[in-house]
Amino acid sequence: MWNTSTHAEYLHDHEDYGFEGAKAHFNWELIKRKRDAYVSRLNQIYRNNLDKGKIESIHGYARFTDDPEPTVEVNGKKFTAPHILIATGGHPSTVSEDDVPGASLGITSDGFFELESFGDKVRITVGCIVIQGVKLDERGHIVVDEFQNTTRAGVYAVGDVCGRALLTPVAIAAGRKLAHRLFEGKADSKISYNNIPTVVFSHPPIGTVGLTEDEAIKTWGKDSVKVYTTSFTPMYYAMTTRKSQCIMKLVCAGKNEKVVGLHMQGFGCDEMLQGFAVAVNMGATKEDFDRTIAIHPTSSEELVTLR
Repeated sequence: MWNTSTHAEYLHDHEDYGFEGAKAHFNWELIKRKRDAYVSRLNQIYRNNLDKGKIESIHGYARFTDDPEPTVEVNGKKFTAPHILIATGGHPSTVSEDDVPGASLGITSDGFFELESFGDKVRITVGCIVIQGVKLDERGHIVVDEFQNTTRAGVYAVGDVCGRALLTPVAIAAGRKLAHRLFEGKADSKISYNNIPTVVFSHPPIGTVGLTEDEAIKTWGKDSVKVYTTSFTPMYYAMTTRKSQCIMKLVCAGKNEKVVGLHMQGFGCDEMLQGFAVAVNMGATKEDFDRTIAIHPTSSEELVTLR
């Protein structure tokens, strides 16, 4: 849907770029059909991968039992194992009209793609599934330690159910680290939740990695933190009536001005962030950024020419 809305954004600028009379009708049914087919194809690939790995799939609603060994019950049958991983992802939750007036006008992401047609305003909400038998925090997320252990021995959790860094790549990385620890003898195998890059796929997109300015000051002290910012209009908008700013911030700390945070909002920031996240994770300094030759004309060059 984000890519679809990106095309809608570009339509506003077609005439400014010389495409006279460029109009388009949006066919929701076509996009919905293609999206559903794509998701179905992905699901089939996952099922095929499980079959190739000779992994047995048991379909049904599982609940933990009171047995001394980690045990779940599915369709009236119990399954016991030395290791049970909870990785159910998020679960849509809704609120009542009594709690939030107008709640009936809201819709979950699943419901959104079930629409055959739609109006002008849609609200989307998601929540976490509640798991019985392990400790939950005040928001219903499963409590885990740094190694993804829950409060019950032999039961682990990764992903959105833990309520931290709700991102697919984070869940995948945490699952891999857990597997290395449980089955390859790597006792210290765990994911680092520091410097995880993330993007809000809005228009314009927002990207962030590392500490915010306030977090850096709290960690390093105000006198040890220096912030560099810039705000500019990307070259794309030089030809358009419609304008949009790009904003960037570099948060540096310590005598060598280590880059501990990088934040941006604007056209193309979603694709810029990944490479800069590598630099932040490697401990790059402001001097490292400064001696990097800029790619011109791009918006990303602003981050290596900050003064």
